[in-house]
Amino acid sequence: MSEPLRDLLNGIVVLDTTLPIVYIGTLVDVTEHEVVLESADMHDCRDGHANKEQYLLDTQRDGVAVNRKRIVVMRATVISVSRLEDISIE
Repeated sequence: MSEPLRDLLNGIVVLDTTLPIVYIGTLVDVTEHEVVLESADMHDCRDGHANKEQYLLDTQRDGVAVNRKRIVVMRATVISVSRLEDISIE
């Protein structure tokens, strides 16, 4: 695991993907092919009234809306990983 990802372990992260789906949860493992989150929210950005940026800001304010105890995301679909607290829309 690379140092930048290791620094994110056990923190709440956002996985942006190549799909219209965003994952938010506690990063517990990263392997060659998977990213594992616990206490996670899998959110389809096509659902609801808020765009992705507004959804992330709402999650910062209100906390993660957990709908998965544990989720394994294929690394091939992940385009970026960031701490939830680092999300800033200006």
